Amino acid sequence: MSPLKIIKKHQSHLNNPFPSPPPSLPFIQGNLFILSKILLSHQIFSIGKDFELRWGSENGGVFSIFHRSHPAKSLWSTIPGKAFVSAAVAETEVEESRGSFAVKDGDVHFVCHHQTVEYIGVINEHDAEVHDFPSGYLGLDLRKDLQGAEFPVLLITGCIFSRKKNNRPHDLDINKDIRFETKVPSVSARYWVLFDEKNSNQIGFKVKIGQPEFELPQRASPTGRYQRLRGKLRQFWKRKVVGWWWFFTRPRAFVTASLSEEELRELNAAAAGSTEFNRVCFTYASEGNERFFGFGEQFSHMDFKGKRVPIFVQEQGIGRGDQPVTFAANLVSYRAGGDWSTTYAPSPFYMTSKMRSLYLEGYNYSVFDLTTQERVQIQIHGNAIQGRILHGNSPTEIIEHFTGAIGRPPELPEWIISGAVVGMQGGTEAVRCVWDELKKYKVPISAFWLQVMPVPN
Repeated sequence: MSPLKIIKKHQSHLNNPFPSPPPSLPFIQGNLFILSKILLSHQIFSIGKDFELRWGSENGGVFSIFHRSHPAKSLWSTIPGKAFVSAAVAETEVEESRGSFAVKDGDVHFVCHHQTVEYIGVINEHDAEVHDFPSGYLGLDLRKDLQGAEFPVLLITGCIFSRKKNNRPHDLDINKDIRFETKVPSVSARYWVLFDEKNSNQIGFKVKIGQPEFELPQRASPTGRYQRLRGKLRQFWKRKVVGWWWFFTRPRAFVTASLSEEELRELNAAAAGSTEFNRVCFTYASEGNERFFGFGEQFSHMDFKGKRVPIFVQEQGIGRGDQPVTFAANLVSYRAGGDWSTTYAPSPFYMTSKMRSLYLEGYNYSVFDLTTQERVQIQIHGNAIQGRILHGNSPTEIIEHFTGAIGRPPELPEWIISGAVVGMQGGTEAVRCVWDELKKYKVPISAFWLQVMPVPN
């Protein structure tokens, strides 16, 4: 299996003016199973000094994060009874042409969409210094993962798994071209979710996925289907009705078919050496009337509810779906027209009309799936997710907290805001001609910006 394939598209004299949208992994959703014996029906866990996570067992179980100053407003909540961590192994094909990209999801080899919660607990500072960790900590490097954290930190761990023969999620238009392998063994893996306070208005989260483990379940003996009939026939036998009746009541010569322990160890060893999850999904609740804003420099929409928003730096496109400009651009250069989502400067950050906000850290390709009205799913091309959840009471306050963490641009110099910055092309003589014309009308000019393309030999 080659999980990533990159194709350099060569230009033709005439290209497809209507390139099809790349196939994408659909929304993945499974069930949540609580296996932890320490969870009560309702419980509160501290995260640092300013945040808390609340657990409620109603409707299959739900986790919610609150800021202590606003105990009635949840900053992040899971969907009751549904998994909030899932993962998959899928193939990816990337087409590139002159800075325009198409990221295509290919065959899906297996999906772990169900989730268990086996351990949830608070980690204090002294826990990160000891070596004999509880079972829920296994697989974590606490000194590295909790570096700079404000204690106490919350840890949730368990397994993600798939027990169904058919791993294909519900059909959506966007995944018609994706093939889901069905003849795969049961797959499971451990996961860890860490929540830690970064400061009084930001809480960090980290999702880590372990190596997949495979298991081929035993095939049941077909004699179980006739258990009731056999019981009745035995009654006749006990009444000394013998002879050909015994033919029906004797145990059938079926044996259970299963993978030997040695073969299973070889399969898991091969998986540990060559296969790891390359899709991780983080799923949580949203309100039906909640509006989503942000995602960096965007040109076609303000509200992204109902859309799949990819975060990928590329050429923004000429036309971006508006016709006939996009048609003409695509015709002369493959995918040069772009679409509503292509942009020079995307950002994995949003804020909502309910004053909820989240952003991702890292450089992996990500997609924010907002197509379902009452839930959000972040899909990461990798085996981990890391980011922060923001607390704020207004858009200005949220942006201030966000830029305070990632950095703010320096103040612009006075000259650049004292007049127009004129963008043009055409060479020196054309620029001087335009400049003379603008000076004639006393237009204040700060600078000229020239787009000069290199001419290939």
